[in-house]
Amino acid sequence: MIDKDISSLLSKITYFEKLDPQYLRCINDAALRRTFEEGQQVFLEGDPCIGLYIVESGWARAVKRSSSGREQAIRFVGPGDVFNEVGVMTGGMNVVTVEALEPISLIIVQREMILDLVDCCPSLARVLIENLAQRVHYAMNMVVGLSLHSVESRLARFILAQVQEDQFINRKKWTTQAFIAAQIGTVPVVINRAFCALVEDNLIELTRNHIRILDTPGLQEIASVVE
Repeated sequence: MIDKDISSLLSKITYFEKLDPQYLRCINDAALRRTFEEGQQVFLEGDPCIGLYIVESGWARAVKRSSSGREQAIRFVGPGDVFNEVGVMTGGMNVVTVEALEPISLIIVQREMILDLVDCCPSLARVLIENLAQRVHYAMNMVVGLSLHSVESRLARFILAQVQEDQFINRKKWTTQAFIAAQIGTVPVVINRAFCALVEDNLIELTRNHIRILDTPGLQEIASVVE
């Protein structure tokens, strides 16, 4: 059982914002809180699904791993994000491995409660369906990217998607080149060459702490190239 009221947190999350207060109280009373340190696994692919996870603070990533240890990052989640919908709705097994990128606090709404709420709350069912549809769309785009775009093109697309104000990306300490390589489906040595090419062409400025776009049209052109 959690040790403080989380109804205010739940009411701000798309999944639960339209639920009646009585259902929010039920979730609040039954929810679990778990904390994990940097590098700890939240759960493993193939393990029984406990429930739906809400990030209270911190960041984590979901990955698929091959038998050889090769990784493909599937999703990154931070404060306010909800994850493991697929595990909840597809037979109760986790479909990815999730690990903490930094100290993280999670709220867990158990699978049985989610399924009961879906039966009696059409608004929750609709949001779940919409979110799962978005996950399918994201997966389709990932397949297209891996199939049709070069590593340099995929890296350009990644940078453009992450950019913030002033064409600037602050790099968290875990946003290493190996980390980015796993996200776009390659290996560190290849991603290093792709970064060097973008720097040499004066498209980006790269340091340990940030990436700055110097030539947005040029980067967009590379991002759009199809092999």
